[in-house]
Formats: sequence, C-alpha cells, structure tokens
Amino acid sequence: MDHFEVIMDFFNKSEKPVSAGQIATATGIDRKEVDKVMTKLKKEGIIVSLKVCYWEIKK
Repeated sequence: MDHFEVIMDFFNKSEKPVSAGQIATATGIDRKEVDKVMTKLKKEGIIVSLKVCYWEIKK
C-alpha cells in the first residue's frame, strides 16, 4: 500500500476526527508526507475539518 491508501484506510477505520500527528504516529508515516496527502484530500473535498486541526471523511 502506498501512503495515500494507508492514510485513507486510517480515516475509514477512525470513529472520530483525527489530527495529522495522530495519523503519523499510528501509521509510522513521516509527518511531512501525511501533510502532503492530507492537502490533496482537502483539495479534492474528501476530508473536512469540523474542529480545528482535526479531520474526518466527508459524509
């Protein structure tokens, strides 16, 4: 799995909004790489932030 797939899988399994730091810690992916993938997900409208710095899959 590439980083995009791992991060999407993490979001799909998460029951609550998560931060980039939590994703990096849980997956072992470098924080800068997590930020890159999350920027792409934000631009595509796949994830949304309902609380500052915490993200979840758009429902």
